[in-house]
Amino acid sequence: MSLISLLVPAYNEEDNVRHCYERMAAVMAGLPQHEVEFIFTDNHSTDRTFAVLSEIAAEDPRVRVFRFSRNVGYQNSVMFAYKAARGDCAIQLDCDLQDPPELIPQMLDLWTQGNQVVYGIRRKLPDGPVVAALRRGFYWFINRISHDDLPRNAGEFRLADRRVLEQIRRSEDRSPYMRGMISAMGFRQVGFEYDRAARTAGASKFPLKAMLSLAVDGLVNHSLVPLRLASTTSLLVGLITFIVLLGYLVGKLLFGQQWPPGFATIVILLLMSMTLNAMFLGILGEYIGRIFMQTKNINAPIVEATLNVEAQTTEAIDPATPIRFPAAR
Repeated sequence: MSLISLLVPAYNEEDNVRHCYERMAAVMAGLPQHEVEFIFTDNHSTDRTFAVLSEIAAEDPRVRVFRFSRNVGYQNSVMFAYKAARGDCAIQLDCDLQDPPELIPQMLDLWTQGNQVVYGIRRKLPDGPVVAALRRGFYWFINRISHDDLPRNAGEFRLADRRVLEQIRRSEDRSPYMRGMISAMGFRQVGFEYDRAARTAGASKFPLKAMLSLAVDGLVNHSLVPLRLASTTSLLVGLITFIVLLGYLVGKLLFGQQWPPGFATIVILLLMSMTLNAMFLGILGEYIGRIFMQTKNINAPIVEATLNVEAQTTEAIDPATPIRFPAAR
């Protein structure tokens, strides 16, 4: 009998968290050949999310809850859940039920056929036409420039085999891009199409700013193209400058050209040079900032409280994590 870990990150989802648990539990009740554990990571919610999870954990010992001492971001919350999973495979779902739990049996069927990673491909999005177009454009762009084979239109709804979980446990990435990290691991991966539903309740916790931040993480984590673009553009601008300078010298020395005062030209070249320097320093800063975060261990989640979790479990998840509060039962 296989143990299935269902991973659900939550942040201010008091209206959804119980409904999400009940739908997952109903699906797993129809799969008696599998055991299940439910892992909720509460990203320091400010509403009653943790209180509702406390009630659920008291009713069902299969529910394990980790509450962080601060909001560490969606991707770090997800990575912690993967590391905490004890199952033969883990399935990640969003608490807002946009990824239907009723598709879990289909994912498990594909897993039993020998696939180590099973991911959902979003056939239809509930977003508006502009946001949907931006999402699809980003997936296309990052797949084109990445060194890794990243599936297009695939989100966080996925199953990962135990072998993949063991690889995630070895990672100490503090700016993770989980869908890219898992895709880049290789193994045998397969996708299936589905229509993403609208939120059942509450407002989205993923505004445009968070989407842009995720896009930057995906771009920087899986491609050196921005750095190479900076180098290539610098060489191109330098070449153009050299050609212009050479033309000026040839005209002045060989043909006696009397050029008009070049104040405007100088100002334009200076402004262009300053703009290029600022842009490429920003690109370098993105990479250097991630190196800094890695060395300082800035985004390591600190567990403030746990439910139905052994006291030593949090230490086993990530030994590099700073001081943690005692587990609360």
